Amino acid sequence: MSEGNTQENQGYLIAEKLRAKKLTLSVAESCTGGLLSHILTNTPGSSEFFKTGFIPYSYHAKEKFLKIDKKLLKKHGAISKECAKAMAINTRFIADSDIAISITGVAGPLKSEGKPIGEVYIGIATVEKTIVKKYNFKGNREEIKHIAASSALKLLLEQLCKL
Repeated sequence: MSEGNTQENQGYLIAEKLRAKKLTLSVAESCTGGLLSHILTNTPGSSEFFKTGFIPYSYHAKEKFLKIDKKLLKKHGAISKECAKAMAINTRFIADSDIAISITGVAGPLKSEGKPIGEVYIGIATVEKTIVKKYNFKGNREEIKHIAASSALKLLLEQLCKL
């Protein structure tokens, strides 16, 4: 099965879970550039659960649209556990959604903030808790974006099964 089909299947499973639980979802993604939102909204009827997606690539966008504290960005950087956590929490509140997922990292081909290519953080915020996982992916820019989006879908599905 190709990566695209796997992502599509994950999107359908997530849609089913969100609809069954009557939950809404919002997304904030940096290094994937909208790929995660695309996968989720490619599911028919996604307007029932998908509230919004942000693509805050720059520090300025993270500060302005997601209200990420400038001090947090200065201290930890945009590619950090702390930033992924704040992105998920703030997105959930700004969008007034039940769940929010965030992705921030380095897709390459150049390092960023001294972090290696492939370092990615994925955060999920729900009413009860917020989790962040760190990943180190291998591949070129396009591969890392797809692997990060697939990993975010997998993590989201795991968390939905626990709710």
